[in-house]
Amino acid sequence: MIRILYVEDNEDNVYMLSQRLKKHGFEVVVASDGEQGIEMAREKKPDLILMDLGLPSLDGWSAARLLKEAPDTRAIPIIALSAHTMPGDRERALAAGCDEYDAKPIDFERLLAKIGNLLQDRIRP
Repeated sequence: MIRILYVEDNEDNVYMLSQRLKKHGFEVVVASDGEQGIEMAREKKPDLILMDLGLPSLDGWSAARLLKEAPDTRAIPIIALSAHTMPGDRERALAAGCDEYDAKPIDFERLLAKIGNLLQDRIRP
């Protein structure tokens, strides 16, 4: 089973997206801020991380940068999820180490396609 770490501080977003991912056969673990996200990435060894960028304490940009700098987590693909849709936000997320970017509100089919592209060697049709 593919394990996804979802780092998000909004409980409604967590509930909605987690339930949809679970219905598609993913295991979902949740962290509520960047610091907990880093800790859980090291502990749970997810196959992929969905990272909200506007997080309390340690924001998603900083958490992504730290995850990509650490040898034990750098290979985990990260998809940035953000309501930030200003010009340059996608580029800023990619520069921080995210492998992909998706704007909120989430288009679930588009997100599934991005997950599939990043995990194509682990997902079987």
